Amino acid sequence: MSRIGRPPGGVIPTSPHPCTPWRTAVAPGRLALMTASITAPDNDRPPPARFAFDRHTWKEIAHLLANLPTALLGFVYVTVTISVGAGLSVTVVGLPLLALVLMGARGIGRAERARARALLGVRIDEPSPLPGPARGEGVFASVWSRLKDPVAWRSVLYSFIRLPWGVLTFTVMMVGLFVLWPVLPFIARGLTNADRAMVRGLLSPSDELERRIAELESDRGVVVDTAAADLRRIERDLHDGAQARLVALAMGLGLAKEKLLEDPDAAA
Repeated sequence: MSRIGRPPGGVIPTSPHPCTPWRTAVAPGRLALMTASITAPDNDRPPPARFAFDRHTWKEIAHLLANLPTALLGFVYVTVTISVGAGLSVTVVGLPLLALVLMGARGIGRAERARARALLGVRIDEPSPLPGPARGEGVFASVWSRLKDPVAWRSVLYSFIRLPWGVLTFTVMMVGLFVLWPVLPFIARGLTNADRAMVRGLLSPSDELERRIAELESDRGVVVDTAAADLRRIERDLHDGAQARLVALAMGLGLAKEKLLEDPDAAA
């Protein structure tokens, strides 16, 4: 054997653990960080589409196939009820009926958010509920607050535009299952990305300004109610206190009058 590269003494140092696994060569903390950075998924972004039909692809296909029946139900509900409510708006029952229709549209939006959350993995917060009628608020004011609900009107718009989209996605999926199945995962991913954009754009909660306005309106109602209660309490205290003092003064004057007639010196 050649002596080139041999250390002094002729002994070649060897590692005490020649077969040490690669995991022990990295510090535990660094290993956890590397593993987390590799395996940590994004917020609600599905894994990349592949030719293999995995569970994410089947969920997306199921969502696209369900677009047609759900869009048809929502379109019929919104079209019929909005038309009837708008036609009866000249009568007494028209505006309350329209307010009920918008509350039902909120329910449609809630169901669509749940469907997108279960099948598409889209995480969207639920919008804040409508505040209840304030004390002393009339029926017209309560109905009007529901008629100007932006969340309900966006749900109505979502139901309107979903019908042609539902027909398109259902047709493409049915054709793709029999003809375009090799590239169907990529087609489903593209269509569901458009679905995700529509859900985020139309069914998301109101922006921060609308939330702040709703909070200020609620706080204003509480302040007005508290001020009215304090005013009534002060009026009651003033009325009861003055009345009690007047009664005591009248009784004192009556006793003084009796003493004046009986014993003028004691009355003085």
